[in-house]
Amino acid sequence: MSRTRQRRGEQLMVPRAEFESYYGRPIIHAPSWAARDIAGYFFLGGLAGAGSVLAAGAQLTGRPCTATAMKVSSFAAVSLSAAALIHDLGRPGRFPNMLRVFKPTSPMSMGSWLLSVYGPAAGAAALSAVTGRLPRAGATATAGAALLGPVLASYTAVLAADTAVPGWHGAHRELPYLFTASAAAAASGMALIVAPPRESGPARCAAVLAAAAEGVVTEAAERRLGMVAETWREGRAGTLLRTARALTLAGAATAALAGGRSRPTAVVSGLALLAGSVCTRFGVFTAGIASAEDPKYTVVPQWNGA
Repeated sequence: MSRTRQRRGEQLMVPRAEFESYYGRPIIHAPSWAARDIAGYFFLGGLAGAGSVLAAGAQLTGRPCTATAMKVSSFAAVSLSAAALIHDLGRPGRFPNMLRVFKPTSPMSMGSWLLSVYGPAAGAAALSAVTGRLPRAGATATAGAALLGPVLASYTAVLAADTAVPGWHGAHRELPYLFTASAAAAASGMALIVAPPRESGPARCAAVLAAAAEGVVTEAAERRLGMVAETWREGRAGTLLRTARALTLAGAATAALAGGRSRPTAVVSGLALLAGSVCTRFGVFTAGIASAEDPKYTVVPQWNGA
C-alpha cells in the first residue's frame, strides 16, 4: 500500500502480528550452558578433529614437520575441549557417569564415547610422533584419529540442533556442514602457523575451500531459518558472525596469495583463520540463546483484529 493511501486513513487488510507469551516469559528454557565452556568446546573439538585429518594427510605426503605439529596440536585441543565440557558439567565425576550408558540416539551419549575413543588415539599418535617410538602403533593411532576426526568436528552441531532452540534446530541440516567447514578453516590456520612454508601447500588449499564452503553453508542456513535468521544477523551474534566471515575470508585470501612465501605472512593468515573459527562458534552459540529467550521465535503469532 502506498504512503498516499495510508495518509487517507485506510487500514491495512491484514493486521500486524503480535508475538506474546504468558507474562512475556520465554516459551522454552534456554540451555544453561556457559558460553565460554560450550562454545569453546565446540571450537576446540572441531580444531582437534580436522587437525587429525590434516596430520594424517601430511604424514602420507611426506611432510613430517607438519604431521608432528598437527598431531600435538590436535591432542592439546581435544584435551582442552574435554576440560571445558567437564567444567560445564560442574563435577568431574559426571563425565565418567555418562559412559555408563551407550545410547546411539543420544548425541550427548555418543559424544562422550567419541571423546573417550578419539582422545587416547590422538594422544598415542602425538606421543609416537614426538618420541619416534612405536612407529607402527603411531601410524595406526594416526589413522584412527583421522577416521574419527570428521565425526568429532561435526557431532557438536548435531548436539546443538537436537535441542528445541529455534536458532539451532531450524538449521539442523546445514549446521553440521557449517561446523565442519569452520573446523577445517581452524585446522588449516593451525597448520599455517606451525608448519614450515615449504610444507604449507595443502593447508593453504584447505583454507580456501573451507572459507568458500563456510560462506555458502551460512547463507543456506539463514535462508532456511527464515525469520529466526534475525538472531544470526543482529546483536552480538550478528557482530560475531560478520567478524568471522571477514577474518576467515582475509585469512584464506592471504594464505592463497602469499602464505607460502614467508613464515610471518603464514602466521598472520593462520591466526585470522583461527580467530574466524572462534567467532563462528561463539556467534552461532549466541544466536541460539537469543532465539530461545525471545518469544517471537517460539510462539504462534496472534493477529490483531482477527
